[in-house]
Amino acid sequence: MQEFLNKIICGDCIEVLGDVGEPFADLIFADPPFNIGYKYDKYYDKVKKKNYVAWTKEWMSICKKVLKPHGSFYIAIGDDYAANVKVIADELGLVMRNWIIWHYTFGQQMKRKFARSHTHILYFVRDKSQFVFNDDRVRIISDRQNLYRDKRANPDGKMPDDVWNEYPRLCGTFKERTDFPCQMPESLLARIIRVSSNEGDWVLDPFSGSGTTAVVAHKLNRTYTGIEISEKYVEESGRRIRQSEGLPVEGEGLPKWPEHADRELKWLYHENKVADGQLRTNKMLLSLFTTKLNDRLNKTQQYTPDEVTDRLEQLRKAGKLGALRGERIRSP
Repeated sequence: MQEFLNKIICGDCIEVLGDVGEPFADLIFADPPFNIGYKYDKYYDKVKKKNYVAWTKEWMSICKKVLKPHGSFYIAIGDDYAANVKVIADELGLVMRNWIIWHYTFGQQMKRKFARSHTHILYFVRDKSQFVFNDDRVRIISDRQNLYRDKRANPDGKMPDDVWNEYPRLCGTFKERTDFPCQMPESLLARIIRVSSNEGDWVLDPFSGSGTTAVVAHKLNRTYTGIEISEKYVEESGRRIRQSEGLPVEGEGLPKWPEHADRELKWLYHENKVADGQLRTNKMLLSLFTTKLNDRLNKTQQYTPDEVTDRLEQLRKAGKLGALRGERIRSP
């Protein structure tokens, strides 16, 4: 399997994985074409429904074959074929744990029906009693803690709901956006990779696209394999992974808030949906938030609560923090 280790492989996932002799993936994230008529670099996403469903069963079967017994399998899919994916998963003996709805802003506007502003993410495991689920890495501050000051609240926070509305769809004006289509936000992949794998685990993306899954897996110290039929997309993925190298090491004279720490801070802020003003005035919430941030940084940089609130305020004044859902942005 050395030929798959930390590589983006150019080819068809069914062909590439077909000859694999034993399971190697601890986590699979698949974001296949949705069969909605999109023209990719090497693929036109419009085939007959029966052919698309048959193809879906084929690639899902191959992916299950290379998934370890304790492995997790996430599939992002649109409305038209979400039910088919669930039926196929049942036929393959996969166990569903969640049907997640990724609800995003900047959805596709329609003239003759309601705007489309969500994607389905179906979460399966091979074994209903043996799988990785690191709840402590993704817990968020609960309303019991934030609003009601309820002493019965779990001090570690609560698990996120199965409707994820923290992550906007990446539009062309977003800094994170590459020149390639259908790109998912890194923060969404980070949640999945953190909760369903451990450091050193192997993450597979059979429809790698511009390489976001591999990039995030690399940043979070996982092994990765991406498979992509477009040479152009493979090249772009390699460039993005190379640019993600060099995460800060403590004591090397790096800025107090390096880019990766700012990124984690903003991700955590929007996941928890607790305004920076509330954090500043509530020591319990601030302590919990700071602990979660430092856990995510894996000791590359550690911060005090005062440093966290000061940095949030700096980002706010610079217009780089962004408003929480339903929140009006304060003037600097």
